[in-house]
Amino acid sequence: MHWQNFYPMMGLGDGMGSFSLLLLIMWSLVWKGLALWKAARKGSKPWFVALLVINTVGILEILYLYVFSKKGEPVESHGHEEHHHEEHHKIEK
Repeated sequence: MHWQNFYPMMGLGDGMGSFSLLLLIMWSLVWKGLALWKAARKGSKPWFVALLVINTVGILEILYLYVFSKKGEPVESHGHEEHHHEEHHKIEK
């Protein structure tokens, strides 16, 4: 198959294909932005660089956000344990 025949098959030769490509870019940018933000907040330089350089149309970014960034992360207590400890400390005094 000749490469010029490939684009019409993918729908990239018409207006709908351009719209689809725009949606794909927006989808990817949203996930990439969220994943980069989280990697930066966690101080994970290797993940930040990988997410910045590798383009997987959001797949790696989604995996990072929901799987890899959660590893080793403590369960959120919402401050209940600390609050309980402070109340207990006040009672002892």
